[in-house]
Amino acid sequence: MSSASSFGGRGSSNVGSSNSAKKKFVIKPYRSAPQVDRASALETWSNLRRAIEEIYNQDASLLSFEELYRSAYNLVLHKHGEVLYTGVQSCVESHLTGVGETVSKSLDASVMKNVSAAWEDHDLKMTMVRDSICMYMDRTYVKQQKKKPIHEVGLQAFREKIWERKDVRGRVERVLLGEVAREREGELVEKDIIRSVLVMLIKIGGRGEGGVYEKDFEEMFLEGTKEFYRRESQEYLTKNSAPDYVRKAEERLLHERNRIANYLHLTTGPKLMGIVENELITTHARALVEMDNSGVVTMLENDKVTELMNMYNLFKLVPSTVDILRDAVCDHVKRKGKQLVQDQERVKDPIKFVRGVLDMRDRYDQVVEKAFDGEKKAGKKVKEAFEHFINADSRSANYLAVYVDELMRSGLKGCGEQEADERLDKAVTIFRYLQDKDVFENFYKTSLAKRLLGGKSVSDECEKSMVAKLKAECGYQYTSKLEGMFNDMRISKDTMKGYKDEMRGEKSTGEDDGDGVEIDVDVLTTGYWPSQGDPQCHLPEPVTNAIGKFEQYYLKTHSGRKLAWQTSLGTAEIKACFEGRRHELIVSTYQMCILALFDGRGDKPLTLPEIKQISGIPNNELRRHLISLCTPKHKILKKASKGKAISEDDSFTVNSSFTSKLKRVKVPLVSMKETSKGSDAAAGNGGVPKAVEEDRRHLLEAAIVRIMKARKTLKHNDLIAEVSRQLSARFAPDPQSVKKRIESLIEREYLERNQDDRKVYSYLA
Repeated sequence: MSSASSFGGRGSSNVGSSNSAKKKFVIKPYRSAPQVDRASALETWSNLRRAIEEIYNQDASLLSFEELYRSAYNLVLHKHGEVLYTGVQSCVESHLTGVGETVSKSLDASVMKNVSAAWEDHDLKMTMVRDSICMYMDRTYVKQQKKKPIHEVGLQAFREKIWERKDVRGRVERVLLGEVAREREGELVEKDIIRSVLVMLIKIGGRGEGGVYEKDFEEMFLEGTKEFYRRESQEYLTKNSAPDYVRKAEERLLHERNRIANYLHLTTGPKLMGIVENELITTHARALVEMDNSGVVTMLENDKVTELMNMYNLFKLVPSTVDILRDAVCDHVKRKGKQLVQDQERVKDPIKFVRGVLDMRDRYDQVVEKAFDGEKKAGKKVKEAFEHFINADSRSANYLAVYVDELMRSGLKGCGEQEADERLDKAVTIFRYLQDKDVFENFYKTSLAKRLLGGKSVSDECEKSMVAKLKAECGYQYTSKLEGMFNDMRISKDTMKGYKDEMRGEKSTGEDDGDGVEIDVDVLTTGYWPSQGDPQCHLPEPVTNAIGKFEQYYLKTHSGRKLAWQTSLGTAEIKACFEGRRHELIVSTYQMCILALFDGRGDKPLTLPEIKQISGIPNNELRRHLISLCTPKHKILKKASKGKAISEDDSFTVNSSFTSKLKRVKVPLVSMKETSKGSDAAAGNGGVPKAVEEDRRHLLEAAIVRIMKARKTLKHNDLIAEVSRQLSARFAPDPQSVKKRIESLIEREYLERNQDDRKVYSYLA
C-alpha cells in the first residue's frame, strides 16, 4: 500500500516498509487579505448608516444582523474604526435631535409620558445597534483608543439632546414632583412612567454627588418631602389625639416605604426615611408623650397598653426618642408611688402599703412586657422609679418586714407550695428595691424571733424558704444569724426531749419533788437573737425551782456555758378557779408573775408600787400587762380607778366573777401607742434603729481598713466610692458617715493623712 499527500507545496513519500522515510511538510506563508481603502470604508459605512436609520424607523425586519456585524467587523479590522465610531455617534445625535424637537412641543400633561416613551425607545434601539453593529468595535477599537463605549455615547447624547433642553427638563421636573405630591394626597398616579423617568435620570447621569438623578430630582424631592411633612404633622397634631397621630404617622411611613419599593432608587431610601422620621417622630416626640388627655399619662391611667405599644413601636424607629417615652413612664411611676406613700402616712397600714406596691409592680411589669416588648432599658427605668419612692420613705424596710410577718403568721395559710413560693418571690422583689437592707434585716429578725418563740408560723418550710431567698440575694453573711435562730430552735427541741426523759426517770424513782410545774425552754445563742435588754423579773417560787432543775441538767451536758433567762419573751398556762368556774389562762410570763401575786389573797388589793416592787417588772411593761388583765373582755383583775389609764396609786383585786364561754382563755396584750407594731427597736437618725446604726459604724470601719490595707494609699473620693461599692449590698453609705469613720480611724492611728496632699490617706500597718 502506498499514498502521497501535499499541503501548501510539493512533497512526496513512499510507504511500504518499516524503514520508510518520515513525511515532509512545507507550509506556505499566509496570504494577507487585500486592504480596504477609505472609499470602500465610507461605502460600507453608508450601508451601515441606512441600517441604523431603518432600526430607528422600526423597519429592521429585513436586515441581516450577521452581515451588519461582519461589515462593522471589517471596518474596524482594516483600521477604519474612527469612521464607524464617529458615524454611529453622528447618526444617534442626529436622530435624538429630532426626537428632542418633538418632545419639546408636548403639552405639560403629556411631556413626562413622552420623555418616558422616548427613553424606552432609545434604550431599546441603542441596545440593538450596540449588539448588531458595534460589539466588536467596543471590544477593540474603543478600548485601544480609550473612548466611551457606544452605549454610553447614546446616553450622553440623550442627556444633551433631550433632557437638558430648557423646555423639557424643567417641565418634567415639575410634573414628576407634582405626581409624587398627588400620590401623597391619595390620588392614583402612573407609577410605571415615574419609575421609567427616574431610571432614565440614573442611567444618563450616573449616581452619586452631582449626578443627574440627585441634582435634577432627589434634592428637590427630599426638600419638598421635608416641607410637606413639617406642615402636615403640625396641623394633624393640633387637631387630633396622640393615638390618632401615631396611627397617621405609621400610615405615612408605610406609604413612603412603598414609594421606595415602587420607583425610587435604593440610595434615596435612607435619606427619605430619615427626613420623614425626623419630621413625624423626632420633632413631635415630647409633645406626643406629654399631650393632655391622650398622652402617656392618660394611656397608663386608663390601661391603654395597646396604644402605648403603638407609640413605642413608632418611637423605636428613632432610638433617641424612646428615652423620652421611658422617662415619662418612670416619672408616672414615681408620682403614683409618692401618692401611695402619702396615703400610707394617712392610713398607717404597712400591709396595705406593701400590697399597693406589689399591685403597682405587677401592673407596670405588664406594661413593660406588652407595651415595650419586654425591653430591658424600660424595665430598668421602672425599677429605678420603684427604688426612688420606696427609699424616699425610711420606714419602707419596716413595712416590708411587717408584711412578711403577716404572710408567715396567716397570709400563707391554705396556700399551695407553688402559690406560697410566688408570694414570697414578690416580697423579695420589693426587698431588691430597698437600699437599707440592714434595716429590713433588723426588723425581720425581731418578727422572726417572735414567730419562732411563739410558734406562730404557718409553715417552717415557708420560713426557711424566705431565708434561702434572702441568702441568694445578699449572701451567707446576711442570713447567718437568721439561720442560727433556726438551728437554736432545732437544738432546743432535742435538749427539751432529753430533759423531759430525765424528769420522767426521776419521777419514776421518786426523786422528783412534785411541784407540779412543767417548763418548755428555748435556749437562744446570744448574738443570733434580738437583744431585749429587759431585766429578769421575780418569778414565782415553783417556777424558780423548775428552771433551777433545767439549769442543772443543761450545764451538766453543756459545760462552760451561762444561761440568762429572758422572762419578757415567755408564755405560761395557769389553772384558775373563779367561784367554782375553772379556766386555763394562756398569758405572758409577766402576766403570770402578776397573777401569782394574787393567789390566795382573796379580795385583798395590791397597789401599783407594791406589784412593781414584788414582781420587778419594768414600769412600762407592767402597766401594759396590767391593762391587758383589766380589759372588759378579759377582766381577770379589777382596777380601782375608772378609765383605761393607770394612775400611780391605783390598786388591783381579783375579779372573782370573771366568766368566759371558753375553757381555755387566751389573754392578749394591748398595743401601746408608743410601741406600735414593728417599732420595737429605738430609731436613730432617719428612722434607722440605733442597733443598725451601731452595726453600720463597725461595717464602715471594717471596710475602710480592708480597702486601705490592700491599696496602702488612696485619695479621699476614691476611698468613699470604693466603700460605697462594697457596702451597697447592705445599705447606701452616707459620705458624711464615711468621713466620720475615716476621722475616727485616723485618731486611733489606723490611717494617716499624706503630708503633701491632705486628701490622700495612707494605711498604718
